[in-house]
Amino acid sequence: MVAGPLPLPSGPGKDRLRLWIRLLRASRTIEAELRERLKKEFDTTLPRFDVMAALYRAPEGMLMSDLSRFLLVSNGNVTGIVDRLVSEGLVARARRNGDRRTSMVRLTEEGTKSFAIIAAAHEGWIGELLGKVSEEDARRLTGMLTSFRSNWEGRE
Repeated sequence: MVAGPLPLPSGPGKDRLRLWIRLLRASRTIEAELRERLKKEFDTTLPRFDVMAALYRAPEGMLMSDLSRFLLVSNGNVTGIVDRLVSEGLVARARRNGDRRTSMVRLTEEGTKSFAIIAAAHEGWIGELLGKVSEEDARRLTGMLTSFRSNWEGRE
């Protein structure tokens, strides 16, 4: 037997829990749709898109360790993705000052062009998926979440 969705918690002090559940549900729903569209339209994955997006924002390149820290994932997760992007000619890897332990990675010219095309589609999809959110509400919510993030960011 399949039951309907569970009711959201109610009562004193439950507003933050309700907010968390709504944020999580919205995030998972949008992420699932983006994963599907990236696969269908560009035969790529969301983690690959995220790596390329981070490198696009840092045209001079990033240390692998900084890339994984920025993306909030392990070095091992990033290494596999970067290896595939290097083999496809979308990312270049170089040793930092001859140090074999550290690698700098950056998008190649082909990677930059490829990412720009995917990013334009991604932006359109986000516009579509969040189309009922006004520009004013989007700015306000972004500001609220940015200030929230500053309360816990940096804790290890």
